[in-house]
Amino acid sequence: MVSEKPLPATTYREAGVDIDAGNALVEQIKPAVRSTHTPEVLGDLGGFGGLCKLPDHYRQPVLVAGTDGVGTKLLLAQRFDRHATIGIDLVAMCVNDVIVQGAAPLFFLDYYATGRLDPAAAGEVIEGIAAGCRAAGAALLGGETAEMPGMYRHGHYDLAGFCVGVVERDKIITGANVAAGDRIVGLASSGAHANGYSLIRHVLESVAHTLDTEVGGKPLADALMEATHIYVQPLLALYREVDVHAVAHITGGGIVENLPRVLPHDCTAHINTGSWQRPALFDWLQIHGNIADEEMWRTFNCGVGMVVVVAKEDLDQTLATFAEHRQDAWVLGTVVASTGAPAVVLRP
Repeated sequence: MVSEKPLPATTYREAGVDIDAGNALVEQIKPAVRSTHTPEVLGDLGGFGGLCKLPDHYRQPVLVAGTDGVGTKLLLAQRFDRHATIGIDLVAMCVNDVIVQGAAPLFFLDYYATGRLDPAAAGEVIEGIAAGCRAAGAALLGGETAEMPGMYRHGHYDLAGFCVGVVERDKIITGANVAAGDRIVGLASSGAHANGYSLIRHVLESVAHTLDTEVGGKPLADALMEATHIYVQPLLALYREVDVHAVAHITGGGIVENLPRVLPHDCTAHINTGSWQRPALFDWLQIHGNIADEEMWRTFNCGVGMVVVVAKEDLDQTLATFAEHRQDAWVLGTVVASTGAPAVVLRP
């Protein structure tokens, strides 16, 4: 019989989990988290759950929840050692989904998982998350930092975000009021946002380039890591002024797959592809990746991060409201009665 010798005294840190580093990170991020808190937040960071009451002015409040990540853009953040903007991306991808149904973001939670905690990188990520929450008017109510040795390669981490918003029941935007003659307004994106990065990375690995290559007046690395634009404040302002018929967040699938999600079956969107100047990043990707037009439209936002549908008579007020809030917007197209055509028709 083989006798087993007892292991020498072992600690959690020797197994790969540093509780002290985790506690230090919590203390480090407390000011950033508190800077996002709204009057509805109850309690402080560190509880088992975050507490948040509904704002008092709602008569029939409906909660709208959304969750998302940032896809393989994370790999570029880790490769370039740029972590702050990826936190903004995480918030944006969630709050931009919630706002399209008319809901004001109420609070946000994050999940950060890694093999070995790097407090500097994690701190940058969470500072970015806090910045995104402040831009969206959402409280960073809490989160989870998970250190899991063996699950991730050295220097790698994963992110997920969770947002809850609130809207009056009779103010929910469903797309049901969209009708022929409505005008379609495009809101400019800040770049590729957090979609299509598997294809972007494939292009980067397949062509000769340097990350200092100028694309649209900035280094390629800067263009690729530009934070996702947060549309919450200009859209909330518009909701106070106009009866908005539909809003679509243009994420993976582009205009051709996201806009149909908010259109009635008897409506088709005619999009004027010459109504805006496509950002240089997308031209660079298409040329160097030899990507077909159809693939570009189905993969990237191509410069349109959000689409708003309003009645023709509300168009001027819509554009004026966006201009007042410094949101780049233009007439993207028109809704027509469907005749069996695709839900979105792209016209030069």
